[in-house]
Amino acid sequence: MANDIINRVANSKLITIDLEDYYPSGKRVIFDIKDWLFEGFVLREKDFRTKVLEFDWSQFQDCYVALTCSSDAIIPGWAYMLLSINLQPFSKKTIIGNLDTLETSIYQDLINNLDVAEFKGKPIIIKGCSKKPVPQNAFIMLTTKLKPIAKSIMYGEACSSVPLYKNK
Repeated sequence: MANDIINRVANSKLITIDLEDYYPSGKRVIFDIKDWLFEGFVLREKDFRTKVLEFDWSQFQDCYVALTCSSDAIIPGWAYMLLSINLQPFSKKTIIGNLDTLETSIYQDLINNLDVAEFKGKPIIIKGCSKKPVPQNAFIMLTTKLKPIAKSIMYGEACSSVPLYKNK
């Protein structure tokens, strides 16, 4: 039938990877320790440890936590380590930084553990648009992981993709 519409994209061997599909559930939280410092700038060890002991850490159950200090205080490394020890039974992940750094760290774990064997020798399109906060670094990490095995890598949608790499 000459009038049949054929979806060449659906019939192609292209594999679309949408990083949004891997977005893990869980609330993202910034934990700012500024209010735990004397006058917002000085970490007094005894006072800090008391706050850590008295704090209800269970409120971070199944959350992803970014530890930060929004003041110009110099925070010793052990303070963040102490916070992470108390968060560990509850949070899914704890890092030092902002929400962008947190998302990048989450995706780094996901991509490092992603089994890419099924993509060997195949043309890949990495979908670009997403409604969830997929960090730009995740696209680079995925591209780096796929390059040694993919036949080709493109970015965008099948109907309007940007070629990035072709295995020769």
